[in-house]
Amino acid sequence: MKKLVIVTDTWHPQVNGVVTCIENILPSLEKNNFEVTIIHPGLFWTVPLFFYPEIRLSPIPYRKMKKMLAELAPDYIHIITEGPLGLSARILCQQKEWKFTTSYHTNFSQYIQMRIGPLFGTVNAYITWFHNAGSTTMVGTDSLKKELSEYGVKNISIWPLGVDTKRFTKNEDTAHMPDEIQHLAKPIFAYFGRVAVEKNIEEFLQLTLPGTKLVIGEGPQQESLQEKYPDTIFTGYKQGKDLIDWLSHCNVLVFPSLTDTFGLVIIEALAMGIPVAAHDVTGPKDIISQGVDGYLGDNLAQAAIQCLKLNPSACRQKAMQYSWEHSTEQFMSHVVPAHEPETDELT
Repeated sequence: MKKLVIVTDTWHPQVNGVVTCIENILPSLEKNNFEVTIIHPGLFWTVPLFFYPEIRLSPIPYRKMKKMLAELAPDYIHIITEGPLGLSARILCQQKEWKFTTSYHTNFSQYIQMRIGPLFGTVNAYITWFHNAGSTTMVGTDSLKKELSEYGVKNISIWPLGVDTKRFTKNEDTAHMPDEIQHLAKPIFAYFGRVAVEKNIEEFLQLTLPGTKLVIGEGPQQESLQEKYPDTIFTGYKQGKDLIDWLSHCNVLVFPSLTDTFGLVIIEALAMGIPVAAHDVTGPKDIISQGVDGYLGDNLAQAAIQCLKLNPSACRQKAMQYSWEHSTEQFMSHVVPAHEPETDELT
C-alpha cells in the first residue's frame, strides 16, 4: 500500500467543496492501492475563526503535526488548504526536503476582502509563496490556472472535480414527495450552497423572477437574509434523498458567486437536469456551454428566464463528463513521492 497523507484545514461538520472533494476521491484512491490518512482540525485543539465562527482553526499545530508525520512516514503528501495545518505541513516538508503537492480551492483574497477589508496584495503574496514550494499546484479549471499564473504561481496542473451522477439523479416519483415541496409555485429558481457573503447570494434574492425563489443550504447569513427576504423559501441544509427531492422540483439553479474557483453545485445541478444561470467568471465559464446547459451574463434574471427553455437532457449530458473516478486519476497523476526511503523519519 502507498501511504498518502492529505492535510486539510476544513473537515466535518463543515459542508463545502473541499470536504466533498476529499470524501469522493477516497474510495477510488483506496481501490488504487493508496492508504489515505486525513489530517484535519478535529485532531487538534481549535478556536473559531473570528469573522466566520463556523470554521475552527488550530492556531498551534506544529508539534503535533511533526509527531503525526513522523509516525505516519507517508509516501505522498498533499496539502489541500493554506491554513495553519497546511502551513505547518509545508514547513515540515521543507525542513526535511520532502516533496509535496498542493491544491487551490478557495479564493482567499476576495473572501477576506469581503469580510475584513482589502488585503489583496498581502494574501496573494502569501498564496504564491505557499504554493510555489510544492512540486505542483492542482486547480480545477483552465481559467483558474491562468489567474494563479498571473499572481506568480508556477507549476500548475489541472485537477478537474467530479459529480456522483448516480446520487444526483432526478427523482421522477414526485407524488410521494413532501407537500411542502409539491405546493411550491412554478417555476422554481434555486440557490444551492453555503449561505455566506462570499457567495453573493443577495444578488439572487433581489432578482425579480416568477414562481418561487428557493435557498437550499445554511451559513452565517441565513438568519439575516431569511428575515430580509420573507418571500424566499429557506430550506436549511438538506442531504440524501431529502436533497434530491428538493432539487428534483427545481427548474433553474442560479449561481450568483463571483469568487468560486470551480462550483461543485453547478455540476451537481446539471446532473439533475437543471440548467444554470451564472456570471461569466472563473468556474461557471469553464463548465457551462452558453445556450445549451445554461446562460452566463451580468443580468442573472434574464439568464435565469432563458434557462427555462433549455433541455434537461443536455444538462445531464454535460454532467456525465465529470466523474470522481476521472478526478482521482488526474489527482494520482500529479502527486509525487515525498522522499527517498532513507529519509522517511522526521527527527
